[in-house]
Amino acid sequence: MRSRFDEQLYQLNNKLIEMAELVEHSITTAVEALLTQNVELANSVIEDERLSDKKEEEIESLCLKLLTRYHPLASDLRAISSALKMITDMERIGDQARDIAEISQYLSGKQFIKQPEDIAKMAEAAKKMLKESIEAFVKRDLKLARKVMKHDDVVDDLFKQIKKDLIKLIQENHENGEQALDLLMIAKYFERIGDHAVNIAEWVIFMITGRHKTEPGA
Repeated sequence: MRSRFDEQLYQLNNKLIEMAELVEHSITTAVEALLTQNVELANSVIEDERLSDKKEEEIESLCLKLLTRYHPLASDLRAISSALKMITDMERIGDQARDIAEISQYLSGKQFIKQPEDIAKMAEAAKKMLKESIEAFVKRDLKLARKVMKHDDVVDDLFKQIKKDLIKLIQENHENGEQALDLLMIAKYFERIGDHAVNIAEWVIFMITGRHKTEPGA
């Protein structure tokens, strides 16, 4: 019985990695669609989002099977419940990548008021956080989970700089306003992606320590 349970826990880890890779690819493609103003790439992000939704359903089904069939205790129970929380955050990351792609479609063919270099940096930082938060889960690595949480400052600082630059462009020319708001919204989505990666890291910490930040004294 235990060997079968361990086998399915291993399968759960693999499925989480697969879902993380899907949403990471969505982030990469969404920002590339923005930078190159490629509508076809933007469209592919929407298809990726459907695939990540399907993967979420598979993981949820496996978690519920593990809970009802084996009635796990202690650390195993925390691992499964954490996985259920994590896939919610990953699904939302996929949604936000799709939202970025949709704005990129709208911006296609228009001259940028400011090259979105800092937005690309935000995307890389957010992808790093997502990848390392999942790695922390698989390796049960408390130090790496905490590193992810600290790295959120990089994403937040980039967002503040982008916001400052776009406000300045609006002040210089009010005709920049519409595109500035679109670019600011994209930056905001990447900030939220970073926040979701932090949420995942927090659930990894809960899985390892048994304590979540919402608890007194955590």
